[in-house]
Amino acid sequence: MKVILFGASGMVGQGVLRECLLDPDIESILSIGRTKTGKQDPKLREIITQNAGNLDPISDDLRGFDACFFSLGVSSLGMTEADYRRITYDLTLDAAQTLARINPSMTFIYVSGQGTDSTERGRSMWARVKGETENALLRLPFKAAYMFRPGFIQPLHGIQSKTALYRIPYAILGPFSGLIRRAFPKYATTTEILGRAMIKAARDGAPKKVLETEDINAL
Repeated sequence: MKVILFGASGMVGQGVLRECLLDPDIESILSIGRTKTGKQDPKLREIITQNAGNLDPISDDLRGFDACFFSLGVSSLGMTEADYRRITYDLTLDAAQTLARINPSMTFIYVSGQGTDSTERGRSMWARVKGETENALLRLPFKAAYMFRPGFIQPLHGIQSKTALYRIPYAILGPFSGLIRRAFPKYATTTEILGRAMIKAARDGAPKKVLETEDINAL
């Protein structure tokens, strides 16, 4: 498979990139983001852009890919709904619409989050916007699209969150992460499992369009 990866420098994206580099079925990876991954590998090519939503200038580079793993996103903490929507919904849909036009046979996998509101009418701002984003992506003419909703994610293999505020609780919970996963398998996963599950869904499909943590772990 040839895959496009958005957000490879984030915690989830780092995990997905690692698994893609290790997987013999992945022939090439095109990383699109604002910063370099710091990785060197014959399978990896990187395009640095400050506007990942506007893919028209690089449209020729996007042809012939089998899957897109979209893990680009921000925390809603301290953000207005308009600002959060601009990044979470507008940017994602702008990129996805371009990819659907260029590669309609592509599988698109979006990393959302546990608690996302598919009704788009709940009280939680981030959950509404995420739900609207998921629903819009599922309507695009891709061969297949899957929404991944992980809960607690244990970072493995030296991977860290880019968000300083998140690194503190991860550091505190680190020694107990394995226990958390065993005690709450419906709500906890790892960067490795998440990356492997995304590859599996792109290659072989998944039983559901929307996958919660338990579904991700099973996959």
